[in-house]
Amino acid sequence: MDVHSHARPEAVRVTHASLDIELDFQARVIRGSVRLDLERKDPRAPLLLDAKALKLGRVLGADGRPRPSTLGAEDQVLGPELKIELEPQDRSVTIEYETTAQCEAVQWLDPAQTHGRKHPFLFTQGQSILTRTWIPLQDTPGVRITYDARVRVPEGLTPVMSAESLGQDAQRAYLFRMQQPIPSYLIALACGKLAFEPISKRCGVWADPALVKSAREELLDTERMIVEAERLFGPYRWERYDLIILPPAFPFGGMENPRLTFATPTILAGDKSLVSLVAHELAHSWSGNLVTNGTWRDFWLNEGFTVYFEGRIMESVFGVERARMERQLSIADLERTLKELEPWQTELHIRLRADQHPDEGFSDVPYTKGALFLTRLEELAGRERFDRFLREWFDQHAFQSVTTETFLAFLDSELIAEDRTRYAALSIDEWIRKPGLPADAPRPSTDALNRVDRELTKWRLSRQVDAIDAGGWVTQQWQHFLEGIEQDLDAAAMSRLDARFGLTKTGNSEILVLWLRLAIRYGYKPADARLEEFLMNVGRRKFLSPLYKELARTEPGLARAKAIYAKARPRYHSVSTGTIDEILGFKP
Repeated sequence: MDVHSHARPEAVRVTHASLDIELDFQARVIRGSVRLDLERKDPRAPLLLDAKALKLGRVLGADGRPRPSTLGAEDQVLGPELKIELEPQDRSVTIEYETTAQCEAVQWLDPAQTHGRKHPFLFTQGQSILTRTWIPLQDTPGVRITYDARVRVPEGLTPVMSAESLGQDAQRAYLFRMQQPIPSYLIALACGKLAFEPISKRCGVWADPALVKSAREELLDTERMIVEAERLFGPYRWERYDLIILPPAFPFGGMENPRLTFATPTILAGDKSLVSLVAHELAHSWSGNLVTNGTWRDFWLNEGFTVYFEGRIMESVFGVERARMERQLSIADLERTLKELEPWQTELHIRLRADQHPDEGFSDVPYTKGALFLTRLEELAGRERFDRFLREWFDQHAFQSVTTETFLAFLDSELIAEDRTRYAALSIDEWIRKPGLPADAPRPSTDALNRVDRELTKWRLSRQVDAIDAGGWVTQQWQHFLEGIEQDLDAAAMSRLDARFGLTKTGNSEILVLWLRLAIRYGYKPADARLEEFLMNVGRRKFLSPLYKELARTEPGLARAKAIYAKARPRYHSVSTGTIDEILGFKP
């Protein structure tokens, strides 16, 4: 049972959704209908759906006649339950509907918020429980469905979806089809002025026409990543792997929508230094999309596996040192995060209640702690044996939604039972159900970051910028440097560092955010304009949250944050505003 859905699939399960929708950019509304095909296990049971912030029209049976429906009481987290009474012969129902201004999944962007600044844009973000705000359905990862779509858009704009594109029909509507069953949160749509550049026969990049060629150059290694991923854990089962570079308002680094990864433009650093995000979203094609967490309590089964797999892809394509640097940085981030969270939030199999939004369990914990658990298993089993185990996991559970209990039973029977003595020191309960990071968590070390530590020591002893040897540093080394230097700064020292290294002007968002956070903390005024520009134009929650938190530490900073946020908030997706509203005490 998924406490974050009204659905009761054990009685009536949706198996397919057929969308027929129009995108009205002027009214900022998606309107149309969805036909839901049903598997009826209890012939007397009604169909229960999730339908939040939707304006519902008629509900029709396959015979075209209305079916009785009721919308239950509003639930702040889940939205209301949509209950449809079925007749004995019903194997499908069609629901007419349109979205409202309260739709949390869809973001409508004005031309000024796009790269080209001439055409509007739309994108959806369904994870975790937002798809119900643009499609009435069983919005739980425990229910996998196939889908098709007919999408009508204004002339000059191109829609894309997490599905196979079938071209246009006689009425110039765009047609899509997803034949593999997926959870509802992976149904995704974007629409704007788009161009496409191929990378290989099975992958390419969608982006604004002015951006698409440079995006392709940045992402040229994508096909190599696919090849390495297949070598590690089996065939890619989604035919194509394309990416779309969305406008900066996108709230995440990436979203693993099958066949079409949604990605933030902040990964386009110009030197391929941030393409680990592509490896991460690609890895989701196995862990998350192919084998999915059954409920949001089991989220680590998506993200922990994916971070582990991402590291293996990066190691194969870019070398062991790069992969270890990124892992070492992620562990440092996790340790900082653990100090800020409630103990229950640091458990892998997190104890979420129905009145808690799944996003309350989203942090570095399911990602990095989950990956470290798998790394520990690899240490004990040996890489060759562990790789076989993971491939068996993906093969035997392909296109299924699974729970933590399912994985632990598989782990015990397929790996640990072979040699229990080998795993005797491993406390699975401590890793899965206890807070914090176990003492046996692997901790990689790299020469590249050790070199940075030596430069940090020089700085602490001399405070001389000229003493820092940063020649040839890559992004990850700058990140480690800026995280390590923060206790040894003031505005004057920041001025000297900026004069030598040009950090306020960097185009690398990962470096810039760390620098801007330090600028807020130490009152470095020359970075003020860049800070406001960044907060006004970038909607990625990972970047917004630490900057607004830093501003909110002081009364003048909080006042400044609220002033910027009042202007920037309409540009952010609901995923980001939900977090920043809480940080600033903002009441919409």
